[in-house]
Amino acid sequence: MCYEVMCWIVVGMTTATVTAAPVQASPRPALDWRLRFGVLSLIWGFSFLLIKVGTDGYTPFQVTFGRLLCGTLVLAAAMVVKRARLPRGVRTWGHLAVAAFLLNALPFSLFAYAELTIPSTLAGICNATSPLWGMLLSLVALSEDRPTRVRVAGLGLGFLGVLTVLGAWQGFSGMDFTGTAMALLASLSYPIGWIYVRRTLAGVEYSHISLTGAQLLVATVQLAVVTWLFGGMPTHVVALPLLAVAALGALGTGVAFLLQYGLVAEVGPTTAQMVTYFIPVIATGAGVMVLGESLRWSTPVGAVIVLAGAALTQVRRGA
Repeated sequence: MCYEVMCWIVVGMTTATVTAAPVQASPRPALDWRLRFGVLSLIWGFSFLLIKVGTDGYTPFQVTFGRLLCGTLVLAAAMVVKRARLPRGVRTWGHLAVAAFLLNALPFSLFAYAELTIPSTLAGICNATSPLWGMLLSLVALSEDRPTRVRVAGLGLGFLGVLTVLGAWQGFSGMDFTGTAMALLASLSYPIGWIYVRRTLAGVEYSHISLTGAQLLVATVQLAVVTWLFGGMPTHVVALPLLAVAALGALGTGVAFLLQYGLVAEVGPTTAQMVTYFIPVIATGAGVMVLGESLRWSTPVGAVIVLAGAALTQVRRGA
């Protein structure tokens, strides 16, 4: 999912969906942050399972549209409670439209299409490569974010993990190339979007919840048009896939943002970002135990290597 996107919403644009005004102090929530951290990990970890179930009854575009619609409704309700207003200005909305495409519409659709042919476990592991893509792109696009030897080593290690997951020594036998490529492209779309937002929306005066709500609204409109053009809206109701899509949007896109927003504000982005390393583990466990997906030894071993590489790419100079 877009966990890296949401993790840095409150702070800079190393990995973020939006950035805006500084976080204002708020009362400490009654629920301990560790419990909320665990809930967030479960929500995002199970998102890949929900995508797989959703595509059993609906087309990938329909799944993505339903997900964005439910997520937007949750953010809209939160905006009403907080009395937050949508941003103004054609320029801001134009940038939000690009961000919505790169960070929501495109990767969500690609993951939905990918899971037509690949297991949810593989999709979850592919999603964990986003920090690796981000590191690679930063070498080209962000001149102020110069690499260290440790981070470059992490990049190489991470992609070695990808090759391990895919079973490169066996000629990628048993892997669906198209589906895997879509999942990896979805993960690549996130850092491209982060870089764009960092260059265009950093420092705007609107609140994080206003910008994110507006971004999800635009992405929902984009998918409504795409879904109508390519197959139209559903003509029948399939109960279990419909519930999966609703949960994917309301929890995985809407509630998850609010949880992550609170975590970053309370314990800081470094601690909150650790959720990244739990998601592929949970996604793999959910796919195997709930969906009965098969698991080769190379999948968990490669996943560990990917996560180790991703962790190294986040090490900053002097840390």
